[in-house]
Amino acid sequence: MSRHPSGRALERPGARESKWRALERPGARELNDWITFLGRLARRRTALFGLVVVALVIVTSVAAPLLTPFDPIEQDITQRLKAPGARDAAGRLHPLGTDHLGRDLLARVIYGAQPALLVGFAAVVISGLLGMLAGLTGGYFGGWIDDVLMRLADIQLAFPFILLAIAVIGVLGASLQTIIIVIGVSSWVVYARVVRAAVFSLREREFVQAAQALGSRDGRVVLRHILPNAFTPWLVVATLDMARVIVIESALSFLGLGVQPPTPTWGGMLADGRVYISTAWWLATFPGLAILVTVLGINLFGDGLRDTLDPRLKV
Repeated sequence: MSRHPSGRALERPGARESKWRALERPGARELNDWITFLGRLARRRTALFGLVVVALVIVTSVAAPLLTPFDPIEQDITQRLKAPGARDAAGRLHPLGTDHLGRDLLARVIYGAQPALLVGFAAVVISGLLGMLAGLTGGYFGGWIDDVLMRLADIQLAFPFILLAIAVIGVLGASLQTIIIVIGVSSWVVYARVVRAAVFSLREREFVQAAQALGSRDGRVVLRHILPNAFTPWLVVATLDMARVIVIESALSFLGLGVQPPTPTWGGMLADGRVYISTAWWLATFPGLAILVTVLGINLFGDGLRDTLDPRLKV
């Protein structure tokens, strides 16, 4: 670094070029891509609202013991069907009231988010990985492999989900692990078809054909060139599918096929509250609102993520 006679600092020859070369490094390019992506996402207010809602639900479920002094399965028949805002004999407040067994409804709603989020995340991971594998394999190799995978997908779509759930739960028993397996194994088709369509387009691109011409093996071409480009639509589908899985888990719990009592679940609370809907409206209202807010937040974030990652849309 030298100085001009006026005292101003001058850059060494080639210093500016070295800065540009630093920005062109792979790590710098990836960082710039992430900054650009976050900037575009931040300009979508609905997506940010959805992200905040989802983050609040996750934090609330994790910090449940710190947010309520009540045990979600502790029963007190003397405090049954207390209206929102009531206090018990010890002066403790029940902000959302109590249920038909005297359990604090706020505690049950907060703890009920744990199985819903766990099932949603785990089932999406299982179905997403299965669908990604099927879509990459069928889309890249084509031929009889693709035909077999797509016929399996057609069979899966033709088989009613509720019958599959009843059959599997009847054999394995109703539990959290069984629900995750049932939903995860039965939801791979949408991922497979989305990834397959993306691979059909990608395998004809110049950079893929160039890699094949240079002698790259199929596995390397798929992992290094096709998978990163097919990951974006997969991620969008996974985000939106998580909301659907939460609704399915709540529906199974409502029918008595999900996580069994006394573990609090939003669907189970809806099933209990429907009997008292005319006399104790809060039993079904607040669990229903929890499902509504959570699913709405995930859908808003998923829509914003899709619009942000779509190169055809400009913010």
